[in-house]
Amino acid sequence: MTNYHSNAQEIREVIQTVRAFAAKELAPYADELDREERLAPGIFRRLGELGILGLTCPEEFGGAKLGAVSVVAVMEELSYACPGTCLSYLAHALLFTHNFAQNASPEQLVRYLPNCISGEMVGGMGMTEPSAGSDAIGMKTRAVRRGDHYVINGSKMFITNGPVADIFLVYARTGDNRNDLSTFIIERGFQGFSVGKKLSKMGMRASPTGELIFKDCIVPAENLVGSEGSSVKHMMKNLDIERVGLAAMSLGIARACLDHSLKYAQERQQFNENIINFQSVSEKIANMYIGYRAARAFVYEAAQVIEEGRRANQEAAAAKVFASEMATKVALDAIQVLGGYGYIREFPVERLMRDAKLLEIGGGTSEILRSIIVKEFVRKSSK
Repeated sequence: MTNYHSNAQEIREVIQTVRAFAAKELAPYADELDREERLAPGIFRRLGELGILGLTCPEEFGGAKLGAVSVVAVMEELSYACPGTCLSYLAHALLFTHNFAQNASPEQLVRYLPNCISGEMVGGMGMTEPSAGSDAIGMKTRAVRRGDHYVINGSKMFITNGPVADIFLVYARTGDNRNDLSTFIIERGFQGFSVGKKLSKMGMRASPTGELIFKDCIVPAENLVGSEGSSVKHMMKNLDIERVGLAAMSLGIARACLDHSLKYAQERQQFNENIINFQSVSEKIANMYIGYRAARAFVYEAAQVIEEGRRANQEAAAAKVFASEMATKVALDAIQVLGGYGYIREFPVERLMRDAKLLEIGGGTSEILRSIIVKEFVRKSSK
């Protein structure tokens, strides 16, 4: 595996660039995008111009060849401004582009990667199915070789960017053994491929989600990524960076909630006194900060493990559990600090709470990740 490195100066520059962009181009429109359940117009082209769609990708294709620490920094900043937009960014930049860059052939990279890094093409990834969520390897979508092409039948559910993406990495069963899974590049116009209705969600509503349907879908044999039956390893390795990315989104949400709470508590008066001076309110705000800082250290540590080229199964799982649960609690506490104003849509904390909850579910539920953490202890102790 290629090692990628992000030095401190690079990370600072990335943070400054993305923070300025997000404050101007995303934050003022986040509530509107949530209400209307849509992405910001042309957002992927603009993110491509910003240079962050291929953070971990080779420079010869337009990438920055930075590492997981830079990914975390970008995703915290985007989520601080608009978590829904960041979720769609994650699906494109990590679930598709990073995954693709790691596993595709040289010919496939030349054909697709530059357009994905520029934002000309929007990507997504199809793993989850209506009956296969936490048990992703139990998927039923099947691909059968027929001469110079494959025929795929099945469906994928809860697919981020499904309604808008031009290209997908789709996992399908190519054998009878449980681990006989393969990856295919699916373009939107392929015969037999369609996108089901857009799903309406509780949170992350600025990020479009849908179902992918394959009915005798014809896929050229050259669109197989790697070899048949090799994709479990692809899936598991990519989950590490996906999980630290989702954990970084939790950091952005928590920091935004903390800032909104601080501002409100210093301005709101009751009994002729700013409510930040009330012990119960100040304690909540202090605990928000403590939770955020603890999670931030945890997430960046997990990202560093990935950046060094080591498997971070346990670290990424633990960081995501801690950060996502912290963000939900911080968001609920922010609503409490703002009181009635926190409960109405005039203030953003109710939206942030709705957004935060997904992060305890997507990319592995907290329950499943706790099981993975313990299994890693058992595996290590048996060596």
